Amino acid sequence: MRILLPVVLFVLSAIAVSAQPPQGMKWTRDGRGYFATEGGEIVQYELPGLSKKTLISKQLLTPSGAAAPLSIRNFFFSADDRKMLIYTNTKRVWRYDTRGDYWVLDLSDNSLKQAGKSLPASSLMFAKFSPDGRKLAYVSEYNLYVEDLASGKITALTTGGSRKLINGTFDWVYEEEFSCRDGFRWSPDSKKIAYWQIDASKVKNYLMLNTTDSIYPFAVPVEYPIAGEAPSPYRIGVVDISTAKTNWMSIPTDPVLQSYVPRMEWAANNTQLIIQHLNRKQNESNIMLCDIATGRSSSIYEEKDPAWIDIASSWDSDYDYGGWDWLNGGKEFIWATEKDGWRHLYRVGRDGRNETLITRGNFDVMDINAIDEKSGYVYFYASPDNATQRYLYRSKLDGSAAAERLSPANQNGTHSYSVSPTGLFAQHSFSNYYTPGSREWVSLPDHKSLNGDNVNAAVAKADKSKSNVEFFKVKTVDGIEMDGWMSKPTNFDPAKKYPVVFFVYTEPAGQNAKDVYGAGSNFLYRGSMANDGYVYITMDNRGTPAPKGREWRKSIYRKVGLLNIHDQAMAAKEVLKWNYIDTSRVAVWGWSGGGSATLGLMFQYPEIYKTGIAIAAVGNELTYDNIYQERYMGLPQENREDFVKGSPITYAKNLRGHLLYVHGTGDDNVHYNNAEMLINELIANGKQFQLMSYPNRTHGISEGRGTSQHLQQLYTDYLRMYCPPGAR
Repeated sequence: MRILLPVVLFVLSAIAVSAQPPQGMKWTRDGRGYFATEGGEIVQYELPGLSKKTLISKQLLTPSGAAAPLSIRNFFFSADDRKMLIYTNTKRVWRYDTRGDYWVLDLSDNSLKQAGKSLPASSLMFAKFSPDGRKLAYVSEYNLYVEDLASGKITALTTGGSRKLINGTFDWVYEEEFSCRDGFRWSPDSKKIAYWQIDASKVKNYLMLNTTDSIYPFAVPVEYPIAGEAPSPYRIGVVDISTAKTNWMSIPTDPVLQSYVPRMEWAANNTQLIIQHLNRKQNESNIMLCDIATGRSSSIYEEKDPAWIDIASSWDSDYDYGGWDWLNGGKEFIWATEKDGWRHLYRVGRDGRNETLITRGNFDVMDINAIDEKSGYVYFYASPDNATQRYLYRSKLDGSAAAERLSPANQNGTHSYSVSPTGLFAQHSFSNYYTPGSREWVSLPDHKSLNGDNVNAAVAKADKSKSNVEFFKVKTVDGIEMDGWMSKPTNFDPAKKYPVVFFVYTEPAGQNAKDVYGAGSNFLYRGSMANDGYVYITMDNRGTPAPKGREWRKSIYRKVGLLNIHDQAMAAKEVLKWNYIDTSRVAVWGWSGGGSATLGLMFQYPEIYKTGIAIAAVGNELTYDNIYQERYMGLPQENREDFVKGSPITYAKNLRGHLLYVHGTGDDNVHYNNAEMLINELIANGKQFQLMSYPNRTHGISEGRGTSQHLQQLYTDYLRMYCPPGAR
């Protein structure tokens, strides 16, 4: 379950051995330049001078007989840089446009040919050149194919694929909760492909009802395992390109509960795979080596946690598209764990032994930015002193020295970097709550600007006194200190009383109190909350993914819907002690997990919150998907009472204030039955509320003409009506 809010700051970080990264600038192999799309063409910049040349013109991107060039969604080079893959004409699969057409541009003769031409239009997924550049592999309609680029011959490597038997990609829940999308990997010698097969045949269909696209409504089935249901069994296979024969790996699993493999790569050779295997509860992780000839697997590195174990993509989105960080020619790899109470990086021998701590100190590694083995450094984000901010650090790969901060001391806020593979240069972005975002190119490690010292200029120009946003800390009666930001009304008068609106998320998938430009804004409010006279606040409770250590993040285990709600309410009680807060005008709102928190706060603490707006909320934890809910709550078969106690529906009878409940009937993430179960409970207890269901809209409630504007007006009108703005 993920929060759906506008992205204030975009980060693109380098990662070793990634399978297919998202769109963005791409570094040259020597790290002294980068490629990007501009004006429908592909250009190349050289650093440090930022000289520019057009590498691929619109003319080269225009297919024979076509009137216009291809629209570039993404592009990829072959390993020898002699060919380029152009991704275009894309279509959405669940949240992301991971399906489309691919064209191969041969840079030796400038020929442009469509890949998979005999397959349905816009059906190709995750196309990748073989390491030798002679072939292309991709998924189409649940099967894996390989195409010989010289002859154009297409060979099916799997057959029988369907939405119930998925080859080379994943089902809904693996994509949503493990960020698994690209499900196959070329061997280094280009002779084999390792891939996932997901068997969803026993997973029950959730039937969404489409009532808008036809006179006769029709069902839209989605394989969706709820909490307590066994996940789709997986298999890891290695297919020989020359014979199309697959050898399946033997990986232990629980025949009843099942298990997960969220990560799989070639083990820096042509004979073994390396995988991360998780048990059903996701609190035991095994790194395993699989022999592709025999299929035998053996565990080399085990880890257990009393709560759960986060996989890499849950805290570093670069790993959404694969990758394994090998060192020393494949003799070692980098691994992250929280076993000492903080998320730290370790250097681990190929056999799982000879473990060396790389990052040392009482701080969390927030994200791995780049690994420069030649110079002996790993670059990462951390913020040891302020959990609302983020800075670039580096540590020696041998763990011999303390972490070194590279972000300038005068730039307090949130930094983003794309560090070159050789650690020489970086694209640097910065903002804080009173400094608009700025971007520049810098050299490293001296952090000198290459193009105008833009960030320092923005910092010098910014005037904190003109911002109505403040960051604060609040300590609850339980001794829990929480970070928050507050947007105060324009022309604020501390002698008057103002309404307060709390914005919440509260669950392990999202942190709200971040020191970035745009903090304090509300994209759903039409107009200015500050000008209208609202105090707008967010606070991060225990369980949110703030860089405050393992105990902070994992104290919520088996307490989602209780501990997070309690922390928020106790913090709100402290806020309501402030002289300028009108305790009769207190509102709360959130989306997705924040919608669930809104319901929980309205129902469990009706004496505090008078108005609530809950959007796309989970009303009953037993209805949500197994990977997310079981990770944080355990198995319903063992502790069902925790799910019941944590569910808003359990407390719906306590509603006293004004509630606006908003949900899309086509939500494939938090299904509409959540809404109807909750509605029934409210009705049974005689509770009046306002409902807005958006027909056939998904979790983001954005489809259809006028939808976003309608939701904004609805939100704004309801808030103004039941939590009136202005000083009193």
